[in-house]
Amino acid sequence: MKADIHPDYQATTIHCACGTTYHTRSTKRDLKIGICAACHPFFTGEQKFVDTAGRIEKFSRRYSTAQQRKKSA
Repeated sequence: MKADIHPDYQATTIHCACGTTYHTRSTKRDLKIGICAACHPFFTGEQKFVDTAGRIEKFSRRYSTAQQRKKSA
């Protein structure tokens, strides 16, 4: 290997939003992630449904106000 072209590979800690901590090695010092194997629905077997209807309604409200402003201008 050539010298001085590779990044530093150091011990790091990965923190998940659920509180789980992993110790590994990486080029970055500390990593924060939103979901991991301890809390991901695929690994836990729990299903979590996202409120898509609420999101659609929220988008419709925003878009309708934008359309109204466009028509009045």
